[in-house]
Amino acid sequence: MIRRDRPPPSGMSALSPSRSSTALPPRGFTGRALACRRGERLVFRDLDFTLAPGAALVLVGPNGSGKSSLLRLMAGLTPPERGTLAWDGAAIAEDRAAHRARLHFIGHQEALKPALTAAETLRFWAGMHGREPAVVAALERFRLGRLGDWPCRLLSAGQRRRVALARLVASPAALWLLDEPTTGLDAEAMAALFACIEAHRAGGGAVVLSTHADLPLADAAMLSLADFPPRRAA
Repeated sequence: MIRRDRPPPSGMSALSPSRSSTALPPRGFTGRALACRRGERLVFRDLDFTLAPGAALVLVGPNGSGKSSLLRLMAGLTPPERGTLAWDGAAIAEDRAAHRARLHFIGHQEALKPALTAAETLRFWAGMHGREPAVVAALERFRLGRLGDWPCRLLSAGQRRRVALARLVASPAALWLLDEPTTGLDAEAMAALFACIEAHRAGGGAVVLSTHADLPLADAAMLSLADFPPRRAA
């Protein structure tokens, strides 16, 4: 587990907590003065981030600090309590459909239909993005080639996780939002995932992921959600 009282893993740089600023950079994905509420509880506040094309941002922090909640805000699945999310300077709230079309969000649940085969699942998700799917390449990248015609209900937990991650290859998207993506993966599958991430970044794509582990991502910034606690009552 990554702890706040030790340096970031090799290749990562820590993002210092920063407060709201009014200027938004012309390119990239940004959040300004973000606050998130879950039920009756304010999870975090005054959170800023900037993600340039080709960049990676690693979210760390203890359970309950808001890593998954921040990813859902970034995906436009839940609105922030306060603050602004913007893509290339335009607030994502102005065109949520366009924002959804530019991203892949993979959470803890694989979102697989049991009756669909692995190949059908990838075609379905690619169709949601309106793109011609690269199904064979995606299956092969995650060692699923011989399982493409298997219904998802027959796949193991690790295989289902790999099908979910194969969406990243099956249809391009500029922004990848990944919630603890290494869960359930063996060493070979993790190597395939990191290779996909680096290729995505080399092509100008951006990625945000949460983790409790040290990850081999070059030049990745690290943001600790523990640095943005809600105000405590006096």
